[in-house]
Amino acid sequence: MNRCLTHDFYRRDVLQVAPDLLGKKLVRKIDDGSAQQFIITEVEAYRGMEDRACHASKGRTARTEVMFHEGGVVYVYLIYGMYWMLNIVTGKEGDASAVLIRGLVGISGPGRVGRALQLDKSFYGEDLTTSERIWIEDTDLKPEYITTPRIGIDYAGEPWISKPWRFVVKE
Repeated sequence: MNRCLTHDFYRRDVLQVAPDLLGKKLVRKIDDGSAQQFIITEVEAYRGMEDRACHASKGRTARTEVMFHEGGVVYVYLIYGMYWMLNIVTGKEGDASAVLIRGLVGISGPGRVGRALQLDKSFYGEDLTTSERIWIEDTDLKPEYITTPRIGIDYAGEPWISKPWRFVVKE
């Protein structure tokens, strides 16, 4: 039975999708054919052009173009010249919202997530419902979670700094 999440899952509001990703299984098939499986434990929501912490707040650019697509595709970007950050685009076309994957079981921090998944620029725009190298599967897990403000977005100012849009599985 294929448990891969469908476009319908991703094409909802980012504040619904983000907590619903907790406990889901992220699968990464690497070049040698082996598949690594990880449970998602921490995410952050970025809600479109009005969210000053969201990359799309500066408008449609070559970097953010994929964020304006329909939900279910990957938005990756490089920080500090060394870490690829994994984001899942959500909502309808034009919403420009995405969920940053911040943690997996045994892996804390979005930079470490990108390293563990061996991400690179080629994942930009990858469709999670049809990809043969990265996808997310449903599980029977419904973990309890806490919400906190997002991390490292002081540049966005209030009220964006204080929005409780970081979702973390309870220990």
